[in-house]
Amino acid sequence: MSEVTTTDLYEVTMALSYLREDMRAPATFSLFVRDLPPGRGFLVAAGLEPALDRLARFRVGDADVEEFATALRRPVADLAPLRGLSFDGEVRAVPEGRIVLAGEPLLEVTAPLPQAQLVETCLLSLLCHQTAVASKAARCVLAAAGRRLVDFSLRRAHGPGAGVEAARLCALVGFAGTSNVAAACRYGIPAAGTMAHSYVECFPSEERAFRAFARTHPGPVTFLVDTYDTGRGVATAARVFADLGLAAGCAVRLDSGDLGALARRARATLDAAGLADVRIIASGGLDEYGVDRLVRQGAPIDAYAVGTKVGTASDAPYLDAAYKLVEYDGRPVMKLSAAKATSPGPKQVFRGPGLRDVVGLANEEPPGGTEPLLRTVMRGGLRTGPPDTLAAARARFEADLAEVPESARRLDGPVPPVPSASTRLSALTAVVRHRLAARTGAGP
Repeated sequence: MSEVTTTDLYEVTMALSYLREDMRAPATFSLFVRDLPPGRGFLVAAGLEPALDRLARFRVGDADVEEFATALRRPVADLAPLRGLSFDGEVRAVPEGRIVLAGEPLLEVTAPLPQAQLVETCLLSLLCHQTAVASKAARCVLAAAGRRLVDFSLRRAHGPGAGVEAARLCALVGFAGTSNVAAACRYGIPAAGTMAHSYVECFPSEERAFRAFARTHPGPVTFLVDTYDTGRGVATAARVFADLGLAAGCAVRLDSGDLGALARRARATLDAAGLADVRIIASGGLDEYGVDRLVRQGAPIDAYAVGTKVGTASDAPYLDAAYKLVEYDGRPVMKLSAAKATSPGPKQVFRGPGLRDVVGLANEEPPGGTEPLLRTVMRGGLRTGPPDTLAAARARFEADLAEVPESARRLDGPVPPVPSASTRLSALTAVVRHRLAARTGAGP
């Protein structure tokens, strides 16, 4: 499947028409989230790195032209103007890991109009999905309050590729490991995992299963203890740990039931056996709400494995995002549609302490005490520097998270900060709105 043809059909029809009309002047499109999903006090910018990779290799080849022609049920010759089209524009974007708010551009593309139009769908798809998942994972970090988190999302992610993305995004916001082998190897994330219930069921007893597993894996091991009776499973695991002289780095995993109560009993059993160094890991349908509840209960759980609900961003699986034209051929433009109006011109976000953000024009000077969020990351279709690293993105996230007001950090009923518009942006918006209203007869 071609990356180029993985797009919406109207991107093709518009780009072809632009080429036929010789509309190749520079266009700037702004990608932003209109409103935060319910229950979100902030978002974590993500997806930029794979988006830049996609733009760098974007090129319409012969096979792509044939697929476009097939989709439009037209002769291949009609689509010939698209052949050889590649991306040689500029990208300004918020680096991964930065915290962003509604109405703030995550990314702006400036390129010849047909190019900027044809890459819309892939940019929206990459940034929206990954920002949604990173934001969900960040809430788990808040809930865990310093305890270790491990990504277990692959098996229920929206496809294998989405599972690899989720593992990277979880690591970006501070998860300690992932069960995903491909992501672990690709991104240098520690791999983590244990056994399934089916493994235990294959043996005549839990004890034989645990001993067999320890023989194969002589290093620190984790035993899944709730296949039958959790209390007995923990006692069996403790006996095997003691017999084999295993403790440091080892763990038992609880995957079902009242995790708080079971963890307290497991801790008592392990401590009574002299196994204070054996950790307790909890899993089973957890997300930030489940983790927060257990932490508030004081459950003696050392690490949490989260999967389905985080990898799919289950309570907010999409973002109300848009990719809108803000300037064409030097002329600022905007939409006047009710509830979907946009503001004109290329933009910048100026961040002050405590996420007191101002959205202004790209050519404005930063107000005192602020820093610009968007950086030029691609020029002439090429990256302006080496690919970003997870460590750098994580450092940015941690620094920004420390600035998030407590009201926005809350898991229940957060109040997101609202950015303001600069004087110059407000003035330009008023001018363009007036001009459009006079030309089209639209109301104020």
